Amino acid sequence: MTLWLTLCGAALGVTFGILMAAGRLAWPRGFGWPVNVYVELFRDTPFIVQLFFIYFGLPSVGIHLGAFEAAVLALTLNLGAYATELVRAGFESLPAGQEEAAKALGLHRFIVFTRIMLPQAVAAVRPALLSQIVISMLDTAVVSQIALRDLTFEADLVQTETFRAFETYVVVTLLYFCLSTLLRRTLGASTARLMRRVA
Repeated sequence: MTLWLTLCGAALGVTFGILMAAGRLAWPRGFGWPVNVYVELFRDTPFIVQLFFIYFGLPSVGIHLGAFEAAVLALTLNLGAYATELVRAGFESLPAGQEEAAKALGLHRFIVFTRIMLPQAVAAVRPALLSQIVISMLDTAVVSQIALRDLTFEADLVQTETFRAFETYVVVTLLYFCLSTLLRRTLGASTARLMRRVA
């Protein structure tokens, strides 16, 4: 469950962040301030508060989500806020001449964005983006608070039944460490290959 939440949240969050960053750069006047509000709201509040608002707060206005759906939505919005800023920084680090040269050659804006600008922007911020995905995986530990049976939830059950909290949480700590290392290396290798193919 921890890995599944991470994969769903990472895929949706990074995609959402790319769309928000692209929209803010393409339409700075109409799109800029709502994205800024979203980014600041989700970067300046605790993830667990965001999760509780989505799972416990939204039903008050008629929006009911299951525990898994609420957790994925919270992870997506949280990671999306950080990804928006990272990808925006990646875009702004690119020389303006590249986009101008591509347009001068008559390339469509979509081709310029997807084939020229986006791969370079993501490559520029790839280490920071991967670190943020790993942090998002560690954030999944709090989804046990809405009774979603992730790694931490199962650890709580074990220590409740055995009364061996020290051993239980030592094992859980090592498991999270192994998951973080595995995720960082796997994503690092796979994204490096993807960047070479796109290039």
